[in-house]
Amino acid sequence: MNGASGPSRSPCSRSWRPRTSCRSSCSSTTSWRGGLKAGGHQLILSAVVIWLTNVVVFALWFWEIDRGGPDRRARDPDAPADFWFPHMSEPAAHPGWAPNFVDYLYLSYTNSTALSPTDTMPMTTRVKLLMMGQSITSLITVLLVASRAVNILH
Repeated sequence: MNGASGPSRSPCSRSWRPRTSCRSSCSSTTSWRGGLKAGGHQLILSAVVIWLTNVVVFALWFWEIDRGGPDRRARDPDAPADFWFPHMSEPAAHPGWAPNFVDYLYLSYTNSTALSPTDTMPMTTRVKLLMMGQSITSLITVLLVASRAVNILH
């Protein structure tokens, strides 16, 4: 293609002459991907924010899904459970116990850390799939941060 715009070539090809040096424009992630190069501290901070967001979002999701949500649980304590909490094993030992948001937050935290259920068991297919999705998200976050950390160290 000839004309005013010239051929379209990579800024780092030998026949194209940018106004700045090729070395400076090709070594910067900013000019190609629109992002900034993150250092180790920024990487860890971003990973923590992503992981905490994962924990909180899934806690809210678990809280909203279990037995039809908090309103239905309050109106119908005998609704079929999506999660089996340890307190539900012996109702006589814990009369009137019902899970609250902190229980779902703890469930989400332990699922994100252990990458599996710990003390609260999923009872339905939908929450098993949700817990699996949360574990995969946490695992991918950890793997991406670890791989990027290795690249930063080299």
